[in-house]
Amino acid sequence: MKISYHKVTLEKRFPLAISRGVRYNSDNVFLCLEKEGITAWGEGAPGKSEGAGTVEEVQQILEKFIAQGIEGASIQSLYDQARAQKIPPCAYVALDTALWDWTAKKAGMPLYEMLGFSKPRTPTSVTIGINPPEVVKERVPLLLEGTDVKSLKIKLGSPDGLDADKAMFSQVVKSTRNYNVKLRVDANGGWNVSEAQYMMQWLADRGVDYIEQPLKEGEESELKQLYNNRPLPIYVDESCRFAENIPLFADYVDGVNMKLMKCGGITEALRIIATARAHGLKTMIGCMSESSVAIAAAAAISGGIDHVDLDSHYNLAPDPANGAPMVDGVTLPTDLPGHGAVLKKEFYA
Repeated sequence: MKISYHKVTLEKRFPLAISRGVRYNSDNVFLCLEKEGITAWGEGAPGKSEGAGTVEEVQQILEKFIAQGIEGASIQSLYDQARAQKIPPCAYVALDTALWDWTAKKAGMPLYEMLGFSKPRTPTSVTIGINPPEVVKERVPLLLEGTDVKSLKIKLGSPDGLDADKAMFSQVVKSTRNYNVKLRVDANGGWNVSEAQYMMQWLADRGVDYIEQPLKEGEESELKQLYNNRPLPIYVDESCRFAENIPLFADYVDGVNMKLMKCGGITEALRIIATARAHGLKTMIGCMSESSVAIAAAAAISGGIDHVDLDSHYNLAPDPANGAPMVDGVTLPTDLPGHGAVLKKEFYA
């Protein structure tokens, strides 16, 4: 087995502003696994909040883990070892997704088929970050004109308060009147309980589908104050990192959002899906700053997901990989063996 690492800068078309700050260009690590004449790919998006802040740190962590020996071990047991050793999920995901890619290629099957999923049919949301109304007015047509986009996810929880949130959202409503798109909102933990109660009703009155992460991670016990008589379905994102988190708040939410960078890969994402279903919850799958490699891996399981937010690669200029196209609003995995995505040679040759 040969493993190599490639650092690539992902350049965004538009910076992404959320309640915790602004995300500009980012450096990701691409893991290439070669074995038995099969080449497989994985991707990690470093993040300080996820335990590994740089590509160099991710690579060092993975090299140390792999040096312990991974040949002959199952993907599931390797993931469990990584969790026991407290390997940051945003690092381990690169290995986990490459292993799944290799296994499906070895079987000669698309990964979604090997895992027992159908091709996804649910359109992906496309995200618009926190911006003043004048920027929203310009940005919405750039995101929607001439595209297959079916829904927008609007980031709220502005540091400037609820008036700024309302002004931005009102402009989104105005700017999308000529487009047939659904509207969803993600507060990224930017509100307190009273603000969330007020804004959920305000947004429900304006046709929003659901609210995501209204309260900060760590304030899950407060969700019960929002859940009764809620005007919108509540999904949690930052609050749900691993399957074992779900029972802690399952009675006070309608669904959970998983991200491969947050949970460590497909292995844990499958466990999250199963646990959410066991608790009668719906599921969502999202992304961070990722190219088509990580998005394709997530798309391989999105046929079993209720809501899809796999759009980060559409905001890259350029996407250094390919393999997760949008077709009629849906981010699709290809029918190639594996997850179907590869890093373009000009980015590592």
